[in-house]
Amino acid sequence: MDSLAVDLARFQFAFTIAFHIIFPAFTIGLASFLAVLEGLWLWTGRDVYLRVFKFWIVIFALSFAMGVVSGIVMAYQFGTNWSAFADKTGSVIGPLMGYEVLTAFFLEAGFLGIMLFGMNRVGKKLHFFATVVVAIGTALSAFWILSVNSWMQTPAGYAMNDVGQFVPADWWAIIFNPSFPYRLVHMVLAAYLTTAFVVGAVGAYHLLKNRFNAAAQVMFSMAMWMMIVVTPIQMLAGDYHGLNTLEHQPAKVAAMEGHFDSQGPAPLILFGWPDTEAGETKYKIEIPYLSSIILTHSLDGVVPGLNEFPREDWPPAAIVFVSFRIMVGIGVLMLLVGVWGLWSRMRGRLYESEWLQRASIVMGPAGFIAVIAGWTTTEVGRQPYTVYGLLRTSESVSPVEAPAVWASLVIFVAVYCIVFGVGIFYIFRSMAKSPDASQGVEEGVPVRTAGITPAQALQPHEGDRSHDS
Repeated sequence: MDSLAVDLARFQFAFTIAFHIIFPAFTIGLASFLAVLEGLWLWTGRDVYLRVFKFWIVIFALSFAMGVVSGIVMAYQFGTNWSAFADKTGSVIGPLMGYEVLTAFFLEAGFLGIMLFGMNRVGKKLHFFATVVVAIGTALSAFWILSVNSWMQTPAGYAMNDVGQFVPADWWAIIFNPSFPYRLVHMVLAAYLTTAFVVGAVGAYHLLKNRFNAAAQVMFSMAMWMMIVVTPIQMLAGDYHGLNTLEHQPAKVAAMEGHFDSQGPAPLILFGWPDTEAGETKYKIEIPYLSSIILTHSLDGVVPGLNEFPREDWPPAAIVFVSFRIMVGIGVLMLLVGVWGLWSRMRGRLYESEWLQRASIVMGPAGFIAVIAGWTTTEVGRQPYTVYGLLRTSESVSPVEAPAVWASLVIFVAVYCIVFGVGIFYIFRSMAKSPDASQGVEEGVPVRTAGITPAQALQPHEGDRSHDS
């Protein structure tokens, strides 16, 4: 297969996964947020938690649906563009993805309807149980998908059969491969931070319109607590993940750091441009010793360079170098916003600080950008392999010519921009509505259901009546 077809197949998968990953990264955190909100409502009886819950459950439903649809499209690409990869790794990856369906999808499918439509049809405790189960389902989905991807980064527990296929030898070693625990924690925390910054941005938007909006205050306050608590934990998890990557994928770390020659002590290159042809990072601004301190926890630790590895095994250094700095830079900004929020809270000005609220709105999409940048670092850094060190990307593609991949890529871009553009537009419309506005159907007004007979509108929750009064 020619290199153009390989590059197009890679770009198509990158495009679809970039669309897909923003939705699970949001819904994993949002499902847990909804479970916390409903639990607080049941515990305290405060109506404001229910109003915030009803506000976000509509957005969760839309995001969840788009995540499912975009995920199905990605699965089809294993057969269309990556059939050789599916053939060689299917015995390992296929069951893992099947376990996701049998656990996560079944839980979500079984309880999502109760969560979305059962508030006035089942008991409060049963509805809360359904919400918690959906949240667990989203986390289980992350568990299995991260296990699959981590196995591709650090393969373990496999054997090779007579026709060159990977076959399972030890399922525990496959599932809990060397990089899996670090990547799972890092991704789940990233999902929580992504949700926190979206919730914080929406709360800030409504506080700027009315700083006495109780629901917006709850959103903003909870988001700020999540930022200041989770961001430092995420940085610590990222440090452990980096040490694990240095052990198992040193070439990726060399590209992330922008080092072509092994050094000890090694400086941290803050900015620059890795030039693989010249074999050096140009225009670099660096801090002495810091790379050794971060990666080896010592002043004179040796950090490997790309020249330690055959040139044909180098990942695209410039992409990995830049995407890693985008992710880390956003992480630093997240911490600064969290500290700013804590400082404003301590001064009793959390809801009055308009500049903090404006900054929170600007940082609303930061989690999505960081997640995409992080996945770019991970996936591009694994190149030129699909299964690290064992199966090359050029050996994984389907025997499809470049024009066919071009055609499907153009169709994907057009359909995604239209379908998901409409969905995202509707999400923004839902976010712009005040959380203190009526969330249900007006009492006494008939509405048309899926059939042809008008049905009486659902009675609003009694907590809404007490709020309106």
